[in-house]
Amino acid sequence: MLDIHFGDNLEVIKAFPDASFDLIYIDPPFNTGKTQARTQIQTVRDEEGDRVGFQGKRYRTVKIGTKGYADTFSDYLAFLEPRLEEARRLLKPNGSFFFHIDYREVHYCKVLLDSIFGRESFINEIVWAYDYGARATKRWSPKHDNILWYAKDPENYTYRYDDIDRIPYMAPGLVGPEKAERGKTPTDTWWNTIVSPNGKEKTGYPTQKPLAIINRIIKVHSNPGDRVLDFFAGSGTIGESAVRLGRSAVLVDSNIEAMEVMAKRLAFATPHFHGYTPATDHNQSAKEAVGLFA
Repeated sequence: MLDIHFGDNLEVIKAFPDASFDLIYIDPPFNTGKTQARTQIQTVRDEEGDRVGFQGKRYRTVKIGTKGYADTFSDYLAFLEPRLEEARRLLKPNGSFFFHIDYREVHYCKVLLDSIFGRESFINEIVWAYDYGARATKRWSPKHDNILWYAKDPENYTYRYDDIDRIPYMAPGLVGPEKAERGKTPTDTWWNTIVSPNGKEKTGYPTQKPLAIINRIIKVHSNPGDRVLDFFAGSGTIGESAVRLGRSAVLVDSNIEAMEVMAKRLAFATPHFHGYTPATDHNQSAKEAVGLFA
């Protein structure tokens, strides 16, 4: 099951009952001071249109305008705090919370999270390291994000060790052929490229995270049938991962571009939308919904 809510995430999640999620992951704006912008388009039926959709019907792309959000807050922590408090309330007793942030804010956010969850509930800081993009010439190029993992109960949480994907040894000759063939489990530093600008996974959403990273979190920190929440849903990577791995998910976002991307990307899961009506009819098949945007 997949539910997608459109609206202010604080107002939406306040309506959810206590202890209703097994795993919560959020990737909030990083407070970079930059504006994240996208061009908004609408697809309409037109026999002379420039796009071909389901059953050979033609559509025309209309540029509505450019929308975006300023990735900056005068008081970032004040913005986050009530949302983080809600996240703790919404976790089940054995639930885990993953907070994805970058190097600019991680130190301040960890202090805030310690005060909400308790320092004893902090389990790991995962460093997602990648190697893509321009290089700085006056400092070491920042090429990593930080993911903070808190367990509501540090003595009782889901950690499916046998479901961890194995990676190659960096020095296979030191461990012997059997171990080298099996590979090793990752440490708290995860090397993985960003979403390829030209790959099939790319949705065009500016802050999209790779499925490989999210799949690892979902597989290891939740069980089949569990319920997952992401209230900064963006392109819907958590939703795709959860559904494909046999979990249910609830996604929340206040960005209309995010809703449009998710409506297309997650059509295969026939999501239930709340507060938003996709451009396609709810009664269309998932194949038609995808075809309209092809």
